[in-house]
Formats: sequence, structure tokens, C-alpha cells
Amino acid sequence: MTMMEDLLENTCKNMIKTILFCLENATKGTIYRVGPMPKLQAVRITSGIRREGSDDIEWGLPAVSDYNPPGKSWEQYRDRPDHVLEAMGWCVEKQKSWTAENPFEDVRSVGKQLRGEIEDFYHMEPVLVRKSDLYGGGQDIVEYPLDWAGNPIWQDSGYVVSAVIKIHFMPYSIRRDDRSTRIIKELSRGLGTELLSLQLREKLFRSQQEFTRRQLKSGELLAHELRNTLTKFGFVFSAVNAEIGVLREEWEELLSKSFPHLKSKTSLLGRLSELIRLQMPNLRNGDECLPVCRLLLREQSELASLSLLPEQSEQWIYHKIKPNWERLLKCSHAWHQNRDEILALLDQLQEALHMGKNRQLIDKMDHLPRELVEKWARVAYIHFTPDKLNLLEDILQVLDHPELPVCHKQQVKKVIKSLKALVELVPEVEERANRIILSLRYENGVDSDICIDYSRICRI
Repeated sequence: MTMMEDLLENTCKNMIKTILFCLENATKGTIYRVGPMPKLQAVRITSGIRREGSDDIEWGLPAVSDYNPPGKSWEQYRDRPDHVLEAMGWCVEKQKSWTAENPFEDVRSVGKQLRGEIEDFYHMEPVLVRKSDLYGGGQDIVEYPLDWAGNPIWQDSGYVVSAVIKIHFMPYSIRRDDRSTRIIKELSRGLGTELLSLQLREKLFRSQQEFTRRQLKSGELLAHELRNTLTKFGFVFSAVNAEIGVLREEWEELLSKSFPHLKSKTSLLGRLSELIRLQMPNLRNGDECLPVCRLLLREQSELASLSLLPEQSEQWIYHKIKPNWERLLKCSHAWHQNRDEILALLDQLQEALHMGKNRQLIDKMDHLPRELVEKWARVAYIHFTPDKLNLLEDILQVLDHPELPVCHKQQVKKVIKSLKALVELVPEVEERANRIILSLRYENGVDSDICIDYSRICRI
């Protein structure tokens, strides 16, 4: 049996106090906890000594004792051949009391006799608890302690020893089976009930702790899964933005055809890459500029193939294209004659990124219905997020326009409609997920904010 230490100690003190008050010839009381099986560690819980001439009791453990915490294991105090016998071993193994009515001739006080110490007159009483009360229907799986010959003890008994009471008496004032020993035996049953009650309380407490721990863990796992699931819904917004990117590419291509004198992002990036390739054969193997050339070609080709918003393309140029061109122009003179053209191309590239939003160009697109031009130019540069759900209708209206010059507009329209159905579900799923997470949060007493801000997830 394992119990909460403070409650166990108080229970033992009350029992010792009761015995000492009931028995005037008793001078000292000690209670040992025994368990758990099969180790049966015997540990002194507390001792109380009656002050001479009063009913006051002094509490505490002896300065030195084999049974002070951590106590003695069953292998150390059990009966075995060629070893000093202990009263503790008898009480635990036999589940019977032991009375030292004459400690000078007591076979279980030989240890002190050999050391020249005088043993008290004492009585030791095992505290028994029914197996059925302690283990319920699980008695068959209990692992019993073994005696010195390897035989299990208590197997045929209906009880286990949960504690041992030791009461010291005035010299020659105690006899086996006298009134004092019978009183101790009767009171030991009450202690057994108290210990069982404590054990059950601790089991309940530990079960509640385990239940709370598992509930909290389950709540955290569920919240984690909900967050992951909703995060994965981010693909819906990425897919919508990809379809808007198709409309943007078609719009910018239409502008390039309508105004051929204007240089587009693709043509400018193509010229920059051409200038790199023209001079690369003049570089020697191992030249530090070669890796920069390859990197620039790769970055420029990727930027030309992507349909990014102007702001995103500007960041790409600012962080990837321009710094590498600066490195290239510094590390080699191969592009010295083209330096002015390169710098001009980079400036023109930044201007070309905003060509599709140029108001003057939009106003000159008079070969298409004005309503279509205005809506197309607007929706082509939307970055779709959860708070822009209503804009999907504008996109569908553009795709529905009979004069929209986009080859695959029907396919784009089908995709947008399918994604729209999913996008409309996200707020409802988010609300339900947050409600579940909040309920888990309050039930488990969790103070941290674990709710889902899906708009923040989408921005990330």
C-alpha cells in the first residue's frame, strides 16, 4: 500500500495516541508501513513516547534505526537459516502477533542480546487488510513475496499485512494474550480500515490525476490535429491565387500585344539573361563569377515563369536579382561595356512589373467592353485571403463574360467554383474547431491561448 505521507503519518499518530491513552503501562508506540508487494519494504512511519508522569507524547524517529526511511526490504528481515530472527519477520510472514514478555529470553531479541543491549518489553501486532478489499477481483495476478525457501507467503490467506504496530511496556507488565495485547489487536483492525481508506483515497486521487493528464494530452492532441487540419486548408487559398495568376498572365499578355512598344517583364528578363550568356564563354574555368552567372540565370528564368503580384516580384528583384548583378559587375569587367544597359534594364524591369495596373494603359483598352476591362484589371491583382470571399463573385463574373479573350476560361471557372465551395466552409470549420478547443481548454484548466486564427495562418 502506498499513501499520501502527511495523511498516513497523522493516522499513525492518532492510533499510537489512542493506544497509549488506553494502556497506562504502555510507554512508547511505533508504526511501520509494510509494502508494496512483493518487496514488502518495512519503513518506520513515526514513533511516540509518553513523557514520564503525564499523557503528553513526544513524536519523532530515533536518530539511528534500520527501519528509518528507506527501511528494510523483505529479504533483509525475513526468517532464514543461520540468521538472527526478527519479530518483524514473524509478524509479516505469519500474520500473527509477537509478544516479548521476557526480552532477556526472547528468541527474536537475540540481535540486541548479542550487542549487549537491553530490549524493551513489547508487543508487535500486524495490521491486516482483506485482499478482496484491496485488490478486488485482481487477487489472482498478485505477485506474492517468497520465504527463504522460495515459497510464496500469504497465498492461502485472505489478508495481507499493510503495517505493523509495536508498543513498548513497563518491565514485566505485559503477557501474551493478556488484556493489553487484545486491546492492541482490536485497535489494529481500526488502523487497517483507516489504511485501506487512505489507500482508496490515494488510488482515487491518482486515478483522477491520470484521467486529467490523459484528458489534457488528448485535448492537446486534438487541438494540434485541428490546427494542422485547418492549416492544410491553406492550399485552398493558394489554389485560388494560382487561378487568379492565370487571369493576371492573360491580362499582361493582352497588354503586351496591345502595346508592343512597351517592354514586358519577360522580354526584359530575357535580355538580361542574354547579356550574361554572351559573356560567359569569355570567363575562365574556376572564375568566381561563373557561379554568380549561373545563379542569376536561374533566378531570372524562375521569375519570368512565375505569375507573381507586382509587390512580390519587386521583393524578388530587390533580394535576388539586383544584389547578384551588383556582385557580377564588381567581380568582372566582362560586362563593363553593357553596364549602363544592364542598370537601365533593371530600372525598366521594376516599372514593367506594374504595367498591368497602369491607369493610362487601362483607359486605352477600348477594343473590349469597359466593364470587362475594369473588372479584369482589378481582380487580376487581388491577393485572395479569407476576408475577401465576396471577391470570388467578381472573378466569376469576369470569367462568365462572353468577350473575355482567355482560351481556358471555362476550366478556370470550374476550378474557381469548386474552390469557392471549400473557401465558404472554412469559417464554419474554424468556428467549430475553436469552440472544441475552447471547451477542452476550460475543462482541462489550460490558460494558454490555443485558438486558431485562420486569417493569420493564411498570411503565413
